[in-house]
Amino acid sequence: MTYFLVTFFFMLIVIGLMAIGVIFGRKAIKGSCGGANKGDCVCVKKCDKRKQLDAEAALNSSNS
Repeated sequence: MTYFLVTFFFMLIVIGLMAIGVIFGRKAIKGSCGGANKGDCVCVKKCDKRKQLDAEAALNSSNS
């Protein structure tokens, strides 16, 4: 039981330090291209899904 408690508290400390790092770093946690933000890409190099979304948007705008 002692090992479990030591491990549990160690993991809590690690998670707490990571949370503090995110808070003070002021950088948003970023996902991949085409994630939950409806295709908003934060990638430096465009991935295949983003290229497809851009092509579809260009096709839709040319048809209008």
